[in-house]
Amino acid sequence: MMKRFLLATVAVAALSAPAAAADLATKYPVKAVAAPVFSWTGFYIGANAGYGGDTYNYDLYAVWLPVRSASITSSGWFVGGQLGYNYQFANNVVVGLETDLQWSNISGTLTLGNASMGSSLDYYGTIRARLGYAFDRFLPYITGGAAYGRTSSQVGFGIPSFGTSSTNWGWTIGGGVEYAFTNNWTFKAEYLYVDLGTSDNILPFTVYGLDAENDNKFNTIKAGVNYKF
Repeated sequence: MMKRFLLATVAVAALSAPAAAADLATKYPVKAVAAPVFSWTGFYIGANAGYGGDTYNYDLYAVWLPVRSASITSSGWFVGGQLGYNYQFANNVVVGLETDLQWSNISGTLTLGNASMGSSLDYYGTIRARLGYAFDRFLPYITGGAAYGRTSSQVGFGIPSFGTSSTNWGWTIGGGVEYAFTNNWTFKAEYLYVDLGTSDNILPFTVYGLDAENDNKFNTIKAGVNYKF
């Protein structure tokens, strides 16, 4: 009789164990561990390269020549670096500040017989605000701010020719997209329009008596990589 009672108790316990386990699972569900969300907040530093150009527009003045105008197409490559800081809000809006500096060979030259005229951009940089919206690791943005650069111009009739150079300040505006392919490394593509104002290239009066003014504006397309700290 005792053996039958013990066997019955063991059987009841074995049958009730799965039900108890299921009941515990219902009362105490196991929560899945959420994957960490990427944030754009932080300092970064990087490098870039690209291509740019537009048109140099000249106004020529001389005591022996009526006012003349001329245009020269400019183009060339550039390479440089950038550093900045981003802050991402809870609503995924990202604001930032970036500064960059590029060495450039953007230039244009016009030759007509013995006469030549041309300008080049030696370097340029920008100090810009950025405003974007983060789709996790993908960040489209607009940007704008101050720009500066050193331009050189030459005007001459045969040899020798004469030139001047100056550092000008202006403004820039544009936009781009950036993608974080790891938690620290990002890739970006960016377009900027840069306007550095007008250069006044006064040549020796005793030689030619010539004053050549030209504007300094250009478009740039560049790609770059950043390391985010």
